[in-house]
Amino acid sequence: MQTFKRFLSIGVLSAGIALGMSTVVQAEAKKDFKVAWSIYVGWMPWGYAAEHGIVKKWADKYGITIEVTQFNDYVESMNQYTAGAFDAVTLTNMDGLSIPAAGGVDTTAVIVGDFSNGNDALILKDKDKLEDVKGQTVNLVEFSVSHYLLARALESIGSSERDVTVVNTSDADMVAAYETSDVTAVVTWNPLVSTILENPTAKKVFDSSQIPGEIIDLMVANSDVLKDNPDFGKALAGIWYDTMAVMTADSAEGKAAREEMGKASGTDLAGFEAQMAATKLFDKPADAVAFTGSQDLPKTMDLVRSFLFEKGLLGSGAPSADVIGIEMPDGSVLGDKANVKFRFTTTYMDAAAKGTL
Repeated sequence: MQTFKRFLSIGVLSAGIALGMSTVVQAEAKKDFKVAWSIYVGWMPWGYAAEHGIVKKWADKYGITIEVTQFNDYVESMNQYTAGAFDAVTLTNMDGLSIPAAGGVDTTAVIVGDFSNGNDALILKDKDKLEDVKGQTVNLVEFSVSHYLLARALESIGSSERDVTVVNTSDADMVAAYETSDVTAVVTWNPLVSTILENPTAKKVFDSSQIPGEIIDLMVANSDVLKDNPDFGKALAGIWYDTMAVMTADSAEGKAAREEMGKASGTDLAGFEAQMAATKLFDKPADAVAFTGSQDLPKTMDLVRSFLFEKGLLGSGAPSADVIGIEMPDGSVLGDKANVKFRFTTTYMDAAAKGTL
């Protein structure tokens, strides 16, 4: 089964920093673009769109070509984007800040596609209260959104990571690890969550629905490429919302699309629809614009950058969480205004909402 690897690697991060600005895609008007994506419920639409002519439809409209490539290794997709091999990539808000942005690549969130609304969870064995996690060893993918979820869960009960022991465990090993007698607590994501919860000893005590809007899934693009090629951003938005219309439709076509996406992600229709139910998909552009332009986003990004700074993931020798500037849609900046490397914009989603793509 393919699983979505939403995690960070200090080695990968260091490589990104070493690559620095020399790897930034040369900004110029061009006709050919490359997009990378990896397996996850909220990103399956990109593969479907490529297979069913939706990508070509929108690329043709703007007289460009868009090559869409699936990566089975999420970190590698971000590495390739950071190195300049791709113009856009799917990633989370946390990883966008810690890998390309921290690596010197100015990156813009073109589409805010969804947020995890239960797909990520803390599970205890034979314990059913969050407070029971104290004193336990917790298996998770270190420096991942799972690590972030654990930190937020502990904060919610006035606790901290000092009260647990974290053991770095690959997502590929998580289900098998839970089955062993010495593993009593795990944090992971779907479809692994659903599989583990099939065990009668497994009790979900905290999930991402309790921190709504914090684990955000994006399609980002190189800011310089986007600036010189706005039609690329328009095409991405058109592709996304056309595919959303099919994916969410209560019709035979919609069911077939969900079934196809489920199979491509290693599950079936029921499994995929269960993951969709734990995901707040922004299938309507106006909803995405409202979410991205809200005052909650700066608060979320402040939490995220603080977590990354505490873990040493904002670059070697970073003096504070302010080291990287994060620009919001209204132009306000969180952090260093002279070093803005991560940006949120509603430009392309708003054009979709207004029917002006």
